Amino acid sequence: MDPTVLTVESTRVAIQEKQFSATALVEALHARIERDDTHAWLTHPPERALAQAAAIDKLADKGGPLPPLAGVPIGIKDVILTRGLRTTAGSKVLQHFFPPYDATAVARLEAAGAIVMGKTNCDEFAMGSSNENSAYGVVKNPHDKARVPGGSSGGSAAAVANGTAVAALGSDTGGSIRQPAAFCGIVGLMPSYGRVSRYGLIAFASSLDRIGPMTRSVKDAALILQHIAGHDPLDSTCANVPVPDYAAEIGKPVKGLKVGVPKEYFAEGLDDDVRASVEAATEKIHQLGCEVVPISLPHTKYAIPTYYVLATAEASSNLARYDGVRYGFRIKDAKTLTEMYRRTRDEGFGYEVKRRIMLGTYVLSAGYYDAYYLKAQRVRTLLSRDFDAAFAKVDAIVTPTTPTAAFKLGEKAENPLAMYLADIYTVTGNLAGVPAIAVPCGKTKTGLPIGLQIFARRFDEPTLLRLGHAYEHARGAF
Repeated sequence: MDPTVLTVESTRVAIQEKQFSATALVEALHARIERDDTHAWLTHPPERALAQAAAIDKLADKGGPLPPLAGVPIGIKDVILTRGLRTTAGSKVLQHFFPPYDATAVARLEAAGAIVMGKTNCDEFAMGSSNENSAYGVVKNPHDKARVPGGSSGGSAAAVANGTAVAALGSDTGGSIRQPAAFCGIVGLMPSYGRVSRYGLIAFASSLDRIGPMTRSVKDAALILQHIAGHDPLDSTCANVPVPDYAAEIGKPVKGLKVGVPKEYFAEGLDDDVRASVEAATEKIHQLGCEVVPISLPHTKYAIPTYYVLATAEASSNLARYDGVRYGFRIKDAKTLTEMYRRTRDEGFGYEVKRRIMLGTYVLSAGYYDAYYLKAQRVRTLLSRDFDAAFAKVDAIVTPTTPTAAFKLGEKAENPLAMYLADIYTVTGNLAGVPAIAVPCGKTKTGLPIGLQIFARRFDEPTLLRLGHAYEHARGAF
């Protein structure tokens, strides 16, 4: 049993055919987690995973068919609630929080036979692009431990890349699934807004947040998405639209698809190695029979400022609940209620979270609302219309996922603007509500992974997966 090469499908088959038991796999992975030096995991008590594994093994012993995700070990980003399993959002504020219920995505995975191995490290409240903002320590990139794994789902990406999970759930508010997937050389899928329930996701920016799979292959992403997608009455923003058979869709031919390449994503600041790999991937897609055409997304240059107005405004509102009154961290020796509020939030939140709360409070304040928040909402509409206009002409859009490969730990820590610009190619998809996937497409001269990003129309994950899968198989090994 080599956990580093297991897939969703091969894990289920191996357990069905008694090559190994689900219990043996869980025990082996827990041992790997204990030895892991990337700090990808925050909480991983074995009891829940072993109980689920025992139930799967009991089914396997009976000889009948197993559930579709039977025995698949999955890491859950620590902003996604897990009943009775500590969930901190990478923050001191929730250091001792044990949720009373599971997020819908978690419940659906377990119902399909998957095994929750534990909670993966992340930037505090999913605010960051490097996984250096966690209150519980940084995560290291498995490909080079002197470099970041990306953020904010860096722990989930590292866990899949280093073989301590077969798949993981991440969340994506401005690139937090796709950017770490690109940095760690795995697949990361951000579904359309409303495709996957956000019930049980600790909110950062509610109009942007999404839950999605992080896996070793596009097919695995399709198989995980199959079971977490779909309407949920517990989330009023979850769309009541049919869920296709994603596994069946990815095998369909891509010949004849029109694929757009936006000029704005290949401008100044794009690393030469990243440019070369993405251009080579685009040529490979052309060789598969797709028509590659130049397009323009003219308002792209406004995406970062727009995102950091809207996301911080929503964060300011969402994080107001952490006040020391209802649950979470509370300062002990305050003499007045006002002092308790102030010191609880000052000591409970990390520096980046406080920066975003302050920015968000400012843009929502009287006298500045129209100048910043309202204007950003209007620009968001323009960005969304850019994608609508492009998808009237093409079926998919290909771009780099990130302007560079993984940067060194600490390299951007003192320069928030440089850190924010790491998301320049990903935030547009969140603002527009469209789905996107990051697929490995090469390596730098020093061996660091590079990711190709593919966008598709809202709720057209089948095209996204079909094109990603076709490219993945055509490109071969690096």
